[in-house]
This record gives sequence, structure tokens and C-alpha cells, in this order.
Amino acid sequence: MDFLRITSVIFICGVLLKFPAKVTAGDIVHDDDLAPKKPGCENDFVLVKVQTWINGEEDAEFVGVGARFGTTIVSKEKNAQQTPLTLSDPRDCCKPPRKKLSGEVVMVDRGHCKFTTKANNAEAAGASAILIVNNQKELYKMVCDPGETDLDIHIPAVMLPQDAGITLNKMLLNGSSVTVQLYSPKRPVVDIAEVFLWLMAVGTILCGSYWSAWSAREAAIEQDKLLKDASEKELPNFGTGDSSTVMDINMISAVLFVVVASCFLIVLYKLMRFTWFFEILVVLFCIGGVEGLQTCLVALLARWFKRTGQLYIKVPIFGAVSYLTLAVSPFCITFAVVWAVYRNSSFGWIGQDILGIALIITVLQIVRIPNLKVGSVLLGCAFIYDIFWVFASQSLFHESVMIVVARGDKSGEDGIPMLLKIPRLFDPWGGYSIIGFGDILLPGLLVAFSLRYDWLAKKNLRAGYFLWAMIAYGLGLLITYVALNLMDGHGQPALLYIVPFTLGTFLMLGRKRGDLKILWTKGEPERVCPHVCLESIEESNREG
Repeated sequence: MDFLRITSVIFICGVLLKFPAKVTAGDIVHDDDLAPKKPGCENDFVLVKVQTWINGEEDAEFVGVGARFGTTIVSKEKNAQQTPLTLSDPRDCCKPPRKKLSGEVVMVDRGHCKFTTKANNAEAAGASAILIVNNQKELYKMVCDPGETDLDIHIPAVMLPQDAGITLNKMLLNGSSVTVQLYSPKRPVVDIAEVFLWLMAVGTILCGSYWSAWSAREAAIEQDKLLKDASEKELPNFGTGDSSTVMDINMISAVLFVVVASCFLIVLYKLMRFTWFFEILVVLFCIGGVEGLQTCLVALLARWFKRTGQLYIKVPIFGAVSYLTLAVSPFCITFAVVWAVYRNSSFGWIGQDILGIALIITVLQIVRIPNLKVGSVLLGCAFIYDIFWVFASQSLFHESVMIVVARGDKSGEDGIPMLLKIPRLFDPWGGYSIIGFGDILLPGLLVAFSLRYDWLAKKNLRAGYFLWAMIAYGLGLLITYVALNLMDGHGQPALLYIVPFTLGTFLMLGRKRGDLKILWTKGEPERVCPHVCLESIEESNREG
């Protein structure tokens, strides 16, 4: 199956995008620094749940954003009152309503007057709250103009997206009795999803590193045997194993990563709103996932069915294929197809994570960093790429391209498939904690390199580099989640924190132990060839 294996590697390298470690539902457009606080206009921007009841029966729930002005909104659902909803007349509430209200929540159009003007008019008419429907699908923060003074507003103001306003408007025009409940529940400081996502990322690198190191050690042992029995021209290259199944990254490919990944990211950003393009992504992910899952299962089963794993049959196009591969392929294909069909269901994330983890582990075993020099260039380029497309791209595209693509805003889907994700079970706002393949795979290549070096140099855990590289990665990812919570859930470039931890630890340890030159250039320890030792012994015997 070498053809499929190399195809999957090309696929994952071509679409290897690095996404923010987490994107939460209901992100708001404007930044806080564009809306400075002042007396009477100093509320924190919070998301607000608007639960509706139609003729006494619970109906749809919408999400809005609270204004900088007005009273704060209660955080607990039990403290929120069900209040009748009514339409403003005039609809934009830029002038006082024609009829008095008796504590209802009034819904108004955005119009052209100030938000505070609408709120003051609604309060004067007797409204208990005001819902302002935006003229776009996004949620905008309602702020006060610099020169405004009439800010003594004592009712809450909430902006709703356009589609929510259209739905509520139809309910009211149909003559239905509509009541609403406004509350803004607080997110937990730490969600259990982040803990499991951290364990998944660390565990994936752990598995991929051990598999890669085990393969390298097996290749070294095999070479030692051949060195004793064959001439040097018949020997395979050390540390690469079968050249058809192992790919070493070079300096050119490390630099080109930024260019290729950036181009593909822009293509995603421009085309992901088309259903056909998103379906192509799903198909490509399924192909890579099938190959990854198949490779992992065959490697595991081969330990129990060694004889069957060594039996091959020739298949057109694919060449020699083991019987184990033929046995597990139907299961892997069925698994991927079932996931593709039910990917938007409540349990779809489980299949996506299984396929993604299997693919990452397979790539970590196939793709290798030959030395620390290439690893430094690769992670350095990824570091710059990550920061640019999460933060700097906002100045060019007026939004973070990386976050928009990862969230799948323009696709109508719940994010792209090249992510590991877990639902935020204890978050009242729902959503997923996500981590991109690049946040695991790129530093994972360096961690796998460290374990291969340790095993070939016969270093124990404490004296080697793998343990410290693994700890550094775990700490870097942990700091990423801390930054996410400090930044109120806004997507963060995980490599901004992971690269300095992992690469910095490796470089400092190598310099301190005097191994940096070998790690930087050769990437493997000095080894004495067995046939050289035998020749030395024979010469000593002749001299004696």
C-alpha cells in the first residue's frame, strides 16, 4: 500500500493548516479597544441568551450581545423573568413609541439613529428591555458616541442578529403570544473538554514518537546484521528504513511549508462557502483518515498475527498488499463513510477525532526531521505563519482568516474536518474546544526526533531529550489554554507558545550537554560499525 501511504502524506502536508487551539461559539465582531468605557457606558460586552415561548410553549433560543450602556443582565436562568415581547411603533424607535408599554420587552430595527436614543425612548414608553435587530447576520457591540451625555438608562439593551429578528417578527405578525427570557450565563473557568483535548494531543504525540523511534531502532538493528554479512555497497541507509515508506524533510520543504500552507489557507477562505468545495475537503480527509486508520490497525494486528502480516497478494495499481491490509480495509472505509454521512450529528466529533489521530500518528511515523537544523527552520516558519494568519491577517482581510476558516463561518458546517475537537459539555454556551493538526504534528515531529536520537544513543529518559521535549510540549499547550481563558475565549495561535517551549528546551539542553553540534547537523549519534570492530579485532590477533 505504498502508493496510498505516500498519497496520504502528500495530502496531509498540502492541507496541513494550523488553527487556533479553541474557537467558541458566538464570537463578536468588534474589539474592546474600539469601545472605550465612560460613566453610564461601562458595561462589559456579554453574550445574552434569548429564550422564547410561543403561546406558552418553549420554542427557539437566540443569542445576542449586551450593550455597553443600560443595566446589566442577570447571569442565572432562574432569576430571569418571562416577559411579553412586542414590536415597536415606529419600528426603529428613533421617535417615542405611539403607545405606552407596561413592562414588555420591545423589539426594534437598527435604523439610523443612536442606540442610546432607542433605549431612552423605549424606557420612557415603559419597556422593561429593548431588543435591537441588526441589519446583518453578525453581532455588533453597541457603544456610545464620544460626546453623548444622556446615558442614564435603566433597562438592558441587547442586539440580535438579523435572522433571529426575522424569525421573531414572523411570530409576532402571526398573532402569536411571544414571551422572552433574557439571561447571560457565565462560562466555567476551565471546561473538562480542554483537559481531554490536552490529553489527546499529548497522547497522540507519545504514540507517534514511540512508533517512529521503534521503526528507527529496528532499521538500525537490521543494518547491524547486514554489516556483519554483506559488503558496504549492499547496505541500506541508516535511520531511514524503507525509502518507499519514510520521508525526510529537507530545508527547502521546511521553508516552502509557509508558502504552500498560506496559499491553501487563502483558497479555503475564499471557497469554503461553496458546498462542493467543502465536500471535496471531506472526501480528502476521509482518504487520509482511511489510510491512517488502516496503517495503525495493521501495525497493531501484525504483532498478534505475524504470519498473516507477512503474506502478500499482488493487487493492480497498489502492488503487493498484505492479507491484514485487505482484512481491515473494508472496516476503515466503512468507518470513514459513516462519519462523512453523520459528521454533523451530536456524536460526529468522535469519528473525526479517531480518523484524525490515526492520520497524525501515521504521518509522524512516515515523515521525519533528519536533524535539529531542519526542525528549527520548520518550526520557526510555522511560528511566523501561525501568528500572521491569526493576528496580522485582520489588517488585510478585516477578520482573522485562520479563525474564520477553523470555525467554518462561511461553510454552513460546524468547522472544517482537519481538527480534533471535543464538545464543551459543561459550558452553557456549548460549542467545541478544538486544536488543529499542525499544533500536534509539527512539534510532534521534533519530539519524535528526540526519542529516535535517545534510543539510538542508548540514553535513558532522564539523560535523554525526549522526556524534556514531551514536558515542554505539554506545558506549551497548557499555557495556550491559560491564554485562551485570559483572552476571554478568543482564538489563540498555539504555536506561539508551543514552539518556544519545545524548540527552546531542546536547544538549551543540547548546548548544555555538548550534543548541539551533532543534533544540529547529523541528527544521529556516532556509532561504531560492527564490521569495523571485527576488522580491528582480526588485525590485533594477527599482530599478536
